[in-house]
Amino acid sequence: MHSTQQMLAFVMDLLKEKIPPEYYYHNYLHTQYIFEKAEKIGKAEHCSPENIELLKMAALWHDVGYINIYEGHEEEGCKLVKHYFPKFGVEQNDMEKVCGMIMATKFPQSPKNKLEEIIADADLEYLGTQNAGSMANQLYRELKHRDPSLTPDEWNKTQISFINNHHYFTDYCKQHCEPVKQDYLNRLIHHGC
Repeated sequence: MHSTQQMLAFVMDLLKEKIPPEYYYHNYLHTQYIFEKAEKIGKAEHCSPENIELLKMAALWHDVGYINIYEGHEEEGCKLVKHYFPKFGVEQNDMEKVCGMIMATKFPQSPKNKLEEIIADADLEYLGTQNAGSMANQLYRELKHRDPSLTPDEWNKTQISFINNHHYFTDYCKQHCEPVKQDYLNRLIHHGC
């Protein structure tokens, strides 16, 4: 699979050109971040080089659907994968695996295999990092643009509920991210930020 580097440039250009500027969270920087985390978690979970390449492809394309639609962007992303992947020489079987991984990032997350678990965890890995608050603020700004009535208090309650219902799937994230995520949750509960 020689096409990942070509895809990286193609997807980054696509996102930079087509994602609206008020998507403060769901933009090319988020995709770059997930691309790096999917590879890191995949290696930590002892994936084969071939599966690492599939993870990287899925990470690149997991939010491409946002160029056309907000709600249902995962399904839209799969349509775009089916349109563009043949141009990169990706086989049908691999295309289906990538679409499965994209759909595994949809809420509520319900991955059906190890690769889907890894991409689901990569997508929300930030919750278990010191950057959780600043990344959540970018998401709040994006959602506030879509719904100006959204208040910081409502956002805080949404985050607390979301994190309370979230769990990591991979051993890597359970070990490295879960404790930090719980600290972030406690800060949200007690301080609202």
